Amino acid sequence: MDISRAQVAGAAATFATDGCHMMTMDELKQWMAARAIAEVECIVPDMNGIIRGKVLPAPKFLRVVEDQSLRMPSSIFMVTVAGGYPEDLDIAPLSDPDVIVVPDLSTLRVAPGYKTQTAYVIADAQYASGQSVEIAPRNVLRRIIALYAERGWTPVVAPELEFYLTATNADPDLPLQTPAGRSGRAETVSEPYGLEAINEYEDLIEELYDFAERAGLELDTLIHEAGAGQLEINLLHGDAMARADQALLFKRIVRQVAQRHGIHATFMAKPMQNQPGSAMHIHQSVIDADGNNIFALPDGSDSPLFHHYIGGLQRLLPQIAPLFAPNVNSFRRMKPAHDAPINVQWGLDNRTCGLRVPRSHGSDRRVENRLPGADANPYLSIASSLMCGLIGMIDSLEPRESITGSAYRMARTLPRTLYEALDRFANCKPIRHYLGEDFIATFIAIKQAELDAYQEVISSWEREHLLLKV
Repeated sequence: MDISRAQVAGAAATFATDGCHMMTMDELKQWMAARAIAEVECIVPDMNGIIRGKVLPAPKFLRVVEDQSLRMPSSIFMVTVAGGYPEDLDIAPLSDPDVIVVPDLSTLRVAPGYKTQTAYVIADAQYASGQSVEIAPRNVLRRIIALYAERGWTPVVAPELEFYLTATNADPDLPLQTPAGRSGRAETVSEPYGLEAINEYEDLIEELYDFAERAGLELDTLIHEAGAGQLEINLLHGDAMARADQALLFKRIVRQVAQRHGIHATFMAKPMQNQPGSAMHIHQSVIDADGNNIFALPDGSDSPLFHHYIGGLQRLLPQIAPLFAPNVNSFRRMKPAHDAPINVQWGLDNRTCGLRVPRSHGSDRRVENRLPGADANPYLSIASSLMCGLIGMIDSLEPRESITGSAYRMARTLPRTLYEALDRFANCKPIRHYLGEDFIATFIAIKQAELDAYQEVISSWEREHLLLKV
């Protein structure tokens, strides 16, 4: 991960290498005509990282880009994962005024796998006054990146996404099953880094790489993870916003490709009871205006800023867990097994720690945040990590001593449930200036509404053990 400012600038423009970045209207029309684009999906990521938006005929899309006339209800950023809304009318008013949806043309790409020639573009939201919708997750990340820019710094990230391939599951009351591979057999045991296990899904993986390439995603390595039917893909390091965009789209493409092969793909944090959970590890570093990695001194040793960054992660990540562990299911993953963290200890090349420092030269010194689940909104999980590290550097927070050996012998510092996590989040004062009161209030209201809905469900465990016994 030897990083320079030029490399980051190139990575930031990766979504624009096909002539989309800073387009004029004439260039946009030429781009769409050259590819015979008939429809455009205008994508708006919601608070849970779920893709919302509109599908527009190509001529309509060109018009709304030109006159900024594409609108959607502001409640798009208040939808729960179950499709409901918070009951608090101060959060989700009945009037539900529109916001203007502004396509970010640097994300314009041909969408693979459609019968009709289609493009997609990720969009931002603003009010009629031109002010950004501050609670929109993409804008939250943009504000954090801007705070780095004010200091002449550029954060660099590389997400690693784990996911499961499963047999189709039409009945949510039934547990998920591993799908049969090309041998006709389903995995039943752990196959970490198993090449033969990966080859069971060779046709799917080849199509996944093809779709990702056509969509402009920069995939690095693919491995078979420890779970049965569990894979992991790494994205190349680069600009934080571009990597969040790519993580969002990668999850969608994986699900689409899996369905084309008659199976499902899931990014649930803990989809199977006796299998490891799925994470979204985030490698992160920071470069200065000269392209130097500020986490290392000229002799290659750790810089004070690097330690302060880790100090910020240690101090604040346990207080803001809902931003990287947003669902009830997220906390089922955080158990002392399968390299899933329970605290924010840090150590050199230590996968039991929540914060792992890979062995590296000074130019690619970085920290890997292993706390986020694969189910997390990539914009908010990346923003939360960068925010905590920035606060640590600004306030010169010192980390605890790094550890060797198992971090599982150390006390648990992460919350055990979403209830506890939301309570900590609501009372974490240092983050309010960075995230904004409106975002925090809206996010908590959404998560509380989801918890209320979850509490209404009677589980199979309750029927099994209570129905005829108590």
